[in-house]
Amino acid sequence: MPTNVQRREQAKRKLERQLARRVERAKRRRTVAIIATATAVVLVAGGVYFLAFANDPDTPTDAAAASSTSAAPVDIPTEVLPLPTRPTALANPVNCEYPASSEPAAKEGTKAPEAAGIASTGTAAATVKANIGELKLTLDRALAPCTVNSFISLAKQGYYDGTTCHRIGTQGLQMLQCGDPTGSGSGGPGYTFDNETWPELTYGRGYLAMANAGTDEQTKKGTNGSQFFIVFGEAQLPPDYTVFGSLDEEGLKLVDDVARAGHDGSFDPSPGGGKPNKEVKFETVTVA
Repeated sequence: MPTNVQRREQAKRKLERQLARRVERAKRRRTVAIIATATAVVLVAGGVYFLAFANDPDTPTDAAAASSTSAAPVDIPTEVLPLPTRPTALANPVNCEYPASSEPAAKEGTKAPEAAGIASTGTAAATVKANIGELKLTLDRALAPCTVNSFISLAKQGYYDGTTCHRIGTQGLQMLQCGDPTGSGSGGPGYTFDNETWPELTYGRGYLAMANAGTDEQTKKGTNGSQFFIVFGEAQLPPDYTVFGSLDEEGLKLVDDVARAGHDGSFDPSPGGGKPNKEVKFETVTVA
């Protein structure tokens, strides 16, 4: 039979074992809590990242991400807006100016158009045969006679034949930019001409407008050349881009398909957008 001393020793050892088990259980609970908390933080952070960036086509981290994110669903307005009208009609005819630019023509042998006695009434029909289908343009001389005159001249010289549309924007500014034989966004016809705009000018689906590099610091005039863009959706722009015609509804549907295919993000963050994932190549451009 154990003595009192032995019983006390046994009770003491039992208590020590109980305390040790309690400490071990407490440690395990703390470890589990830490792991659970860390997992929750990772999941929450991942969810925040997804919500912030998963549907943003303008924040790719690399070329692959740019291709996939820029192909996200694109919300495109369906209403085709009528072309604007000038608040005051231009004189007919008008004289234009096409001074030589500092850069040579992107296609050798390109000539500036005739500049005197240019009609500022009526329209001309142009047809772009492209790899995606046929784009039918209506060029409006009453809006921009010097621009229409230049476009027709370049088309007749075969300047646009074989060129690609190098940039598309699908968010904010929804447009497809074309007209540069180099495909870089910096090529032109070897001459420039002034803007044909007015302060109340706005932009809408179906419009053709000239791309430019702002106002020339020396001449204080516009820097239009050969590049133009097709507005297929939203375009909250200042009135700095000459509107010279429109694209037909069937052609707009073809451009919509290009927009839905996304872009590579190569022009982000400025001026925005990128090269279309679905190539648009002009085979021929003819004017009736």
